[in-house]
Amino acid sequence: MKRFFVWFGLVSLVLAGAVSYLANANPDGLDYVTERHGIAEHAEEHPLSGGPFADYALDGDDSFTGLAGVVGVVVTLVVAGGLFWLLRKKA
Repeated sequence: MKRFFVWFGLVSLVLAGAVSYLANANPDGLDYVTERHGIAEHAEEHPLSGGPFADYALDGDDSFTGLAGVVGVVVTLVVAGGLFWLLRKKA
């Protein structure tokens, strides 16, 4: 089982680092629909929109998209792993 988690983590990191560069900069479906139907007129900027990892980049530099993806995977795996560890059923 330990071998599976190691390989899962490695594959996740490689995919996040490499595939992140293929992310589309155009708005996704939800953004498109809200802009088209006027819903986005009332939208406000998110408080973290100026954060270091906003827009899948590192401080707005698109050349670090892979790093932002890797950091996202690491944070997700740590948080999920921590929650599973805390909520596990003790035998």
